[in-house]
Amino acid sequence: MATERRVARVAELIKREVSQLLMYEIRDERVGAGMVSVTDVEVSADLQHAKIFVSIYSTEEIRRSTMAGLKAASGFVRRELGQRIRLRRTPEVVFIEDRSLERGSRVLSLLNQIRQQQRASEIPES
Repeated sequence: MATERRVARVAELIKREVSQLLMYEIRDERVGAGMVSVTDVEVSADLQHAKIFVSIYSTEEIRRSTMAGLKAASGFVRRELGQRIRLRRTPEVVFIEDRSLERGSRVLSLLNQIRQQQRASEIPES
């Protein structure tokens, strides 16, 4: 088993390399349709599996298409990671859509609406 520090270091390396791959290497048109960014990478303690969380800024249809493109490119991504990062075994790669930014902006929007309603109800009528 790898130490926590090594797992974190490998996760950060994978995050950086996959970001570069998304920007410059992956040729699938589905992946380039929406703006994709890697938000987080979780690597198992034995360094055998990597969950790559991606945020996609686009419509629902393009999101689905982009995720299908990423799933299709996972073999390419794994092979490239194996060449770029020196590990005994290259981890299996799984892409997972991360909607936390979307949820966060929705929560902020709802809080702003509540604040505006409270201000409107506090204004005395003349």
